[in-house]
Amino acid sequence: MPGAGKTTVGRQLARRLQRRFVDADHEIEARTGVKIPVIFELEGETGFRDRETSVLAELAHQAGLIVATGGGAILRTENRGILKRSGIVIYLRVPPRILFERTRHDTNRPLLQVVNPMMRIEELFSRRDPLYQDAADVVVTSGDGSVCHMVTRIERELRQRCAV
Repeated sequence: MPGAGKTTVGRQLARRLQRRFVDADHEIEARTGVKIPVIFELEGETGFRDRETSVLAELAHQAGLIVATGGGAILRTENRGILKRSGIVIYLRVPPRILFERTRHDTNRPLLQVVNPMMRIEELFSRRDPLYQDAADVVVTSGDGSVCHMVTRIERELRQRCAV
């Protein structure tokens, strides 16, 4: 979901585990040379999602990465398969109200540039949450603790699974 903290948590987790961190959205921007809203404007959501799938497929072939996906990556069946086959999927589950508070001033989120962003977040959450729940190996409810606390919880879960 937009504003769940995937980049912040992923970056800190990678640092702790001495892994390389990649934010898929940042990777797309680096490859295209433009921000995501521009891609949405020129190619629409479908064009952006095609690029996202391509980047995820490439990243899946690299070992030892911590990858933060865009919030909508989970929508495509193909992406869910890529994620499940390539490693442990962690879902940072954040209630819509907190997502709204975190993203309400962020103009780099094209799907939230609507008259009622709270309603849009609730719609996105209701559509995406079941997909995340199904794809995730680990679900961490966030928004109620510090980033450090969340990273510690994830690290502990990964160590229990002998995945680090």
